[in-house]
Amino acid sequence: MSIKIEKKIVGYSVVEKKSEKEEAPAEVVQIGEPLARPDKITGSTYKVKTPVTEHALYITINDVIMNEGTEQEHRRPFEIFVNSKNMEHFQWIVGLTRVMSAVFRKGGDLTFLIEELESVFDPNGGYYKKGGKYVPSLVAELGQVLEEHLKNIGMLKVTLPEEHQQQLIDEKKAEYLKKNPDKLDESGFPKDAQLCNKCQTKAAIMMDGCLTCLNCGESKCG
Repeated sequence: MSIKIEKKIVGYSVVEKKSEKEEAPAEVVQIGEPLARPDKITGSTYKVKTPVTEHALYITINDVIMNEGTEQEHRRPFEIFVNSKNMEHFQWIVGLTRVMSAVFRKGGDLTFLIEELESVFDPNGGYYKKGGKYVPSLVAELGQVLEEHLKNIGMLKVTLPEEHQQQLIDEKKAEYLKKNPDKLDESGFPKDAQLCNKCQTKAAIMMDGCLTCLNCGESKCG
């Protein structure tokens, strides 16, 4: 493309060729090298029986020991496997667990996986498992198992209701049982309970004009 110069030239300079170092593409810096798999590894296997699968799922999460022998010694997940006699979901489960294992081995914070997995909903609907906990999908079930495992190895804190909140829950439950002694289901919560939006457990009932959860203590008054 030509450029027409309208003004008188009063000076000029020569543009020097860039050095090879300047012309070289920027070096890609990796955040961290993936963890290497030791010859021996320790893990836990969780048996999961759902109403949407004919056979139970066996979810195994193997851990590596980090900073062994120091005050900072701790366990962190390294890989995850899912086994079952049911081959219906085999393909996507293998794909998902391989991606999860890759995230485990990269190091860093992996707790974000829990929220991502538990927010996946099955378009055909979810299900309730023992204890009244609602599971929106099989993918969410994996997330809940991972959450349980991280609590077991100390990567996540086990959050319990505060003392005054637990006292309120116990009082509300005792009050309900006094009026309705035969209305608890096998989960230990009222048969006509609603799903609590906070803890996702079917344990919320109307008491004194307020929807109160007998599992986590969440209460909303209309």
